Amino acid sequence: MIMAVVLALTAFFVYTQVARSSYLTNTYLERQQPVQFSHRHHTGDDGIDCRYCHSTVETTASAGMPSTQTCMNCHSQLWADSPYLEPVRASFRDNKPIEWERVHDLPEFAYFNHSIHVAKGVGCSTCHGQVDNMAAVYQENTLQMEWCLACHREPEKFIRPKSQVFNMQWQDGDLTAEERLQLKEEYKIRGRDIMTSCSTCHR
Repeated sequence: MIMAVVLALTAFFVYTQVARSSYLTNTYLERQQPVQFSHRHHTGDDGIDCRYCHSTVETTASAGMPSTQTCMNCHSQLWADSPYLEPVRASFRDNKPIEWERVHDLPEFAYFNHSIHVAKGVGCSTCHGQVDNMAAVYQENTLQMEWCLACHREPEKFIRPKSQVFNMQWQDGDLTAEERLQLKEEYKIRGRDIMTSCSTCHR
């Protein structure tokens, strides 16, 4: 009997570790893209704001992917003849979108809205990590339900002033606990019962 309990507990422990591993969650997996776009260069080195490319992040559920026209705003002048950027020029010439490989992909049964998170003071780096340091974007967090719930149970630990949402250098220690609670009240963030209700994310 004791052996059966030990085996069951061991199997459960192994399952929980495998379920959270990068093997199943795809964390830290760099995706090969049609064009190896470097956020570290564009955001980190050149200081391009997230919203220049992800233009709908403040107004819709999706952050949006940039059209090829957005790329060509710069690259019709900069590196305009580079063979490396031929897929971008071909996309623009043929009026055919670049087929980017999705990095952050929630299941269909999970509802997520970028705009409400931005409006409530959740920064890009809170979920996506230090994208300005990534040559190739990878998923830094598991995106599993327990990860989402950690924030929904205590959102004050993860919010920041709205003016800092797109600041990749923001540190969690930049606010005191009292200031965070004030922001939670100011942003009218709902209580834990609503934030952790199944229907909030599963509609």
